[in-house]
Amino acid sequence: MKKIVLSLICVLVTSVAMGQDKNKKLTFEVDGKCEMCKMRIEKAALGVKGVKYALWDIPSHQLSLIIDERKTDAMQIKTALVEVGHDTKELKATQEAYDNVHPCCKYREDDTDDSEKHHD
Repeated sequence: MKKIVLSLICVLVTSVAMGQDKNKKLTFEVDGKCEMCKMRIEKAALGVKGVKYALWDIPSHQLSLIIDERKTDAMQIKTALVEVGHDTKELKATQEAYDNVHPCCKYREDDTDDSEKHHD
């Protein structure tokens, strides 16, 4: 009986471990306003170990990600984003980080979509 219970536990643990999907889709809002912001946001996100895909949409400010959740999580990505000067709902960039973004990228003063004006 002991061997049967032990075997069942091993099978259960193995099936749970195999059933976990390592890839997870995430979407959250990141402040920015132009193509330069888009490149900076996507580069910062992709710089986080475990981020496999990052696409930031200018009009909606939505960052779509595919991550390996064994290696990273949303807060690690948001931390990387605020370090390059972009706010999220949970974390805000320091004034110093925000001041380092290009003058045309100053979304706190003016959140209009300037993507058509410049592509740098």
